[in-house]
Amino acid sequence: MHKQIRLLIAWTLLYGGLLAAWHFLTAYDVLPPFFFGRPVAVWQQLVDWFGGGSIWEHLWVTLIETLLAFLFGLVLGLVVGFWLGLDKRSGALLGPAITSFNSMPRVVLAPIFTLWFGLGVWSKVAFSASLVFFVIFFNVYRGVREISPVILANARMIGANGPQLLRTVYLPSAMSWVFTSLHAAVGMAFVGVVVSEYLGSRKGVGNLILQAEGVFDINGVFAGVVVLTGCAILLDLLVSAVERPLLKWQPH
Repeated sequence: MHKQIRLLIAWTLLYGGLLAAWHFLTAYDVLPPFFFGRPVAVWQQLVDWFGGGSIWEHLWVTLIETLLAFLFGLVLGLVVGFWLGLDKRSGALLGPAITSFNSMPRVVLAPIFTLWFGLGVWSKVAFSASLVFFVIFFNVYRGVREISPVILANARMIGANGPQLLRTVYLPSAMSWVFTSLHAAVGMAFVGVVVSEYLGSRKGVGNLILQAEGVFDINGVFAGVVVLTGCAILLDLLVSAVERPLLKWQPH
């Protein structure tokens, strides 16, 4: 308990000090407010957004897109990861292609998805799901391929058939890798949605930041960054809450 209090005090001093330094440096024009904004103005922008209710629709769109992208990327990564991990012939054929796609800067895919699906929700979901897919796929693929041959031989020796091996050996091994990558997968979904919104959208927090940038409103840009940071923290806490009961089933 005392350690947590000391940590809270340290956080307060650190971030409070940074905010105070930002305020005084911009108040006395050591840092140009046009480029660095003012903390008070950023706070006022947040009050206007939340108090007036204009931001809630944008937040809702961003969070729904993040959830859909995470679910689609998760399911696709699980299916393809198990398929190529279990089928060595297909893995040898398609594995190098997937690895090549993973090394490609996927931000170049955002305009393609926009052309295919328009500026609405589904272009953001498709782009972000492509980011989540690779995180999940490689963890599932690795989890399936790195199972000890001795474990498989012992399971077959006691009469385990294909479905039983999948349920009792392959699935627990792969899911143990997936559980450890949930934070990264949700983070990639959120980042992908925001980047995609910034590149072209009608709604969303990324669109709010783009609008503020378009009129040189640096305080609006910083306010958008604060909102995104808060959402990222909440999503991480949510994943941690979901992850705890799941990790009880993780094999050791």
